[in-house]
Amino acid sequence: MKPDLAKDQATGFLKRKSRWSLVEICFWLAALAVAFVFPSQQLLLAEIAILALFAVSLDLIVGYAGILSLGHAAFFGVGAYVAGLAALHLVAEPLMGLLLAGLVSGLVGLATSFLVLRGSDLTRLMTTFGVSMLLAEAANQASWLTGGADGLSGIMIEPVAGLFEFDLWGRTGYLYCLASLFVLTFIARRIVNSPFGLSLKAIKRNDTRAAMLGIAPNRRIVVIYTISAFYAGAAGALLTQTTSFVSPDVLAFHRSADVLLVLVLGGVGYLYGGIVGAVIFTLLRAWLSVVTPQYWMFWIGLILVVLVLLGRDRVNPVWLFARLRSRLGMGPDPASLKPVEDRP
Repeated sequence: MKPDLAKDQATGFLKRKSRWSLVEICFWLAALAVAFVFPSQQLLLAEIAILALFAVSLDLIVGYAGILSLGHAAFFGVGAYVAGLAALHLVAEPLMGLLLAGLVSGLVGLATSFLVLRGSDLTRLMTTFGVSMLLAEAANQASWLTGGADGLSGIMIEPVAGLFEFDLWGRTGYLYCLASLFVLTFIARRIVNSPFGLSLKAIKRNDTRAAMLGIAPNRRIVVIYTISAFYAGAAGALLTQTTSFVSPDVLAFHRSADVLLVLVLGGVGYLYGGIVGAVIFTLLRAWLSVVTPQYWMFWIGLILVVLVLLGRDRVNPVWLFARLRSRLGMGPDPASLKPVEDRP
């Protein structure tokens, strides 16, 4: 194949991937509509939007670069604390606090990115987990700055753009979180559907082969790790700004574990998988904690086991419908449409 033709085909592929589908448009319109359909549930909706952004940040490194992490809460917590400290001592304007939190978390991600450049997946899991635990203990010990175990309270956030005040019902909070999620997801779509995004997928598949093709794996891993940290810090900032409180819990291990579970539920490597997973996880947790307050973790764990044993495709209604059409001779077998390396 001629180089110019291959380049044109790759450009055309990226343009098609970058186009907004009708399903995506309907998804965001529905996310906006629920603010008016369920006005009494906006605190829960804001929690979903924050978790969704956190999941998108993790998906950038797990789903696209193949970097496993058990300590992504480190960046989430840094962003949460920076937003709280900024509101107390520097500027209480939420957009400035959000940007500052993201930048500081990105710098922490850049400084720790060398830890994930070498070693196996197990090494990366342990080193990222270690960074998270170190920061959690530092936040707990530095009570003069972080408030220690009691956390930071008395945080006052100014109205968004000087117009929309945060209230106890979460109306401004949810729309603010949703707008932040939309903008950052839009940017993430452009990143993953670019030549840079394709190079990340190549590194995930085979970093040695990618290096032979002229791709610099280490440099790209550092960049995407820093971007992912920025996104996680922004999610942490949203939590602080909408609750006016931050404690060492934002750096706890369960934060990293929950967001990994969210990705498994929604699907890794799709961006929207993290968002859908956040919706499923939060609603399941809210419902199960009412139905079975003592055993809600058991049922979520059971769902995770079923997904692992059967495979997400086999419990996906779209896949099941395609499978039925194949059985009736009305379409191809969905398994045959997967890449060779993804087939069972």
